[in-house]
Amino acid sequence: MAASTLNMLNTIPFSKSQLESITHTKFPTTPPSLSLTQNSLSTIRKLISCKTNLHETSSSFSSLNQEVVEKEEEEQKLEDHLQLPQAWREIHGENDWIGLLDPMNPLLRSELIRYGEMAQSCYDAFDFDPFSKYCGSCRFTPPNFFDSLGMHHHGYNVTRYLYATANINLPNFFKHSRWSKMWSKNANWAGYIAVSNDYTSKRIGRRDITIAWRGTVTYLEWIADLMDILKPISANNIPCPDQSVKVESGFLELYTDKEESCGYCKYSAREQILTEVKRLLEMYPNEELSITITGHSLGSALAILSAYDIVETGLNVLNDCRAVPVSVLSFSGPRVGNVRFKERLEKLGLKVLRVVNVHDMVPKSPGFVLNEKLPPSVMKLVEGSPWSYSHVGAELVLDHKNSPFLNPNADAVCAHNLEALLHLLDGYHGKGERFMLASGRDPALVNKGCDFLKDDYMVPPNWRQDENKGMIKSNDGRWIQPERPKLDDHPQDIHHHLMQLGLVSYDTSMVDIQDKYI
Repeated sequence: MAASTLNMLNTIPFSKSQLESITHTKFPTTPPSLSLTQNSLSTIRKLISCKTNLHETSSSFSSLNQEVVEKEEEEQKLEDHLQLPQAWREIHGENDWIGLLDPMNPLLRSELIRYGEMAQSCYDAFDFDPFSKYCGSCRFTPPNFFDSLGMHHHGYNVTRYLYATANINLPNFFKHSRWSKMWSKNANWAGYIAVSNDYTSKRIGRRDITIAWRGTVTYLEWIADLMDILKPISANNIPCPDQSVKVESGFLELYTDKEESCGYCKYSAREQILTEVKRLLEMYPNEELSITITGHSLGSALAILSAYDIVETGLNVLNDCRAVPVSVLSFSGPRVGNVRFKERLEKLGLKVLRVVNVHDMVPKSPGFVLNEKLPPSVMKLVEGSPWSYSHVGAELVLDHKNSPFLNPNADAVCAHNLEALLHLLDGYHGKGERFMLASGRDPALVNKGCDFLKDDYMVPPNWRQDENKGMIKSNDGRWIQPERPKLDDHPQDIHHHLMQLGLVSYDTSMVDIQDKYI
């Protein structure tokens, strides 16, 4: 029976690329609609898993077939969740993701990968090259951002870029050009704000405002840069009625600091985010809305901090008293604040889902010793300590040793890689479940910025690079660095929104907004 079934599967006229193309029609890539039935999805998954895995271990056909059948039955129970317009509130944490993580809800997996790719785009678009005069900036203009990265299918439009001042002591986050003539001496590009277009908004059931924070590629270095000392969040003019609510001081400084002599960071990242979110909420007053904030590593910490700020200030409450849901989907993030911060987030109704690799050290920091894993009685005794931290929200823990694609003995830094985490998400179906790629996401992406795949797959490490390191040949035959379009610093109406938010006085808002780039 097993042999005959294997022969039958081998006659299926699907190449690997065709099968992957079929699976990519599943949300969140570019479907004409979300009309795929659960049975068709299960059939596709059955064909892929059998056709791929049976060639490797045909002797285990019976157990594998039984596993696929059981997974069909499990996913049939989740049929009601397969339509995002009806299920998006639950997928974004309305019920704290209870029952969606184990077994893994297929729609939640797709959403996590989609937002993870938006966080990854911050790395792919960032200019890390110290020999580029644009080092520390985004390589693309906002209108061309997603198209330049091959992500047009996400269906979002970037409405503004975020900048942070490089005065903070985080040298592994901020990058500078070695050349004297550079795009900015004080600023670094820190991420973007985007909004779903009309087609995508209809497909996902609401107009989604997404904030994506850039993080750090390496991990041990930037963790060492942290001052690791808790500071009252209200000390930097973020409203909070409880002075005992504290966050890591470096995160707070990065979020609130500014350099008024610099055109790009004359406003803090906080001011940039609050004014743009306010503007977008006012632009779509009669639509169903959501605010989703994502980030990896240090970007995860900033995502949680900015989400707290939006909810604490009441920015997400519309004029008709509707509260726009705010959720954070973070990846490989550190602890941000103390237990009071955690409790305050819960009271405000902010939803946070953290995706981590169990072997990654960053989620274990800061507060490596004094943290939420201690007995409550001990935490009560040390909660006033400046080194006592607590994670927030729900957690999805993955293990790279469960993937047959990854080298279990790779360098420790690989455990922090975002592309690797998205690969693990694609293969995760629940605790103790067999690792099977659900969407056919290319495993080669893992090695885009690290050396994590097994050599058997013949994918070179760190393969992503610009052709000729960005150099082009001019008309006279010389190799030069091309000029890039000048990036806008801040929208013309930022002062208007700052005044409405009460963040500046009338006199301050009259500052000339035509400052030159520094």
